[in-house]
Amino acid sequence: MDQAVEKENLKEQMSRIVEEARMMLPGIQALFGFQTIAVFSERFEELPLLAQDCHAAALALVVVAIALVMLPAAYHRLAEPGIVSHRAIRVSSRAICAALAPLAGGLSLDVAVVLYMVTENGLASAAAGAATLLLLMGMWFAYPLRRRRTLAH
Repeated sequence: MDQAVEKENLKEQMSRIVEEARMMLPGIQALFGFQTIAVFSERFEELPLLAQDCHAAALALVVVAIALVMLPAAYHRLAEPGIVSHRAIRVSSRAICAALAPLAGGLSLDVAVVLYMVTENGLASAAAGAATLLLLMGMWFAYPLRRRRTLAH
């Protein structure tokens, strides 16, 4: 089945990238806020050191995701103010895509920590974290890249 396609110009591409970043950022920032607050809970101190370390790693991964999501705006304003170039589109698009990997890692680690708090079962929480990572990486990377390969042929 042949579908009609229309190529976006540079300005439209940059607008779409900015729109995607604006859509992602509030959710990531909210996650960061909840992650930060969690360490002040009495229950957090009761967690095994490994679970606390997982939470700290998740926090760090979310910070990386925030930095990558905000990179397009910083790049545009500082490196190429007032213009839209293929380079800016490439840098910005890659940053938005790259942000998904640490976000998936951070979410997966936090799922494992939360499930451990609920069940106190290390194996179940590790399995849930791994399943979350597989789901997110599948939906955010494997499926779109497979579809891109299919559409290229």
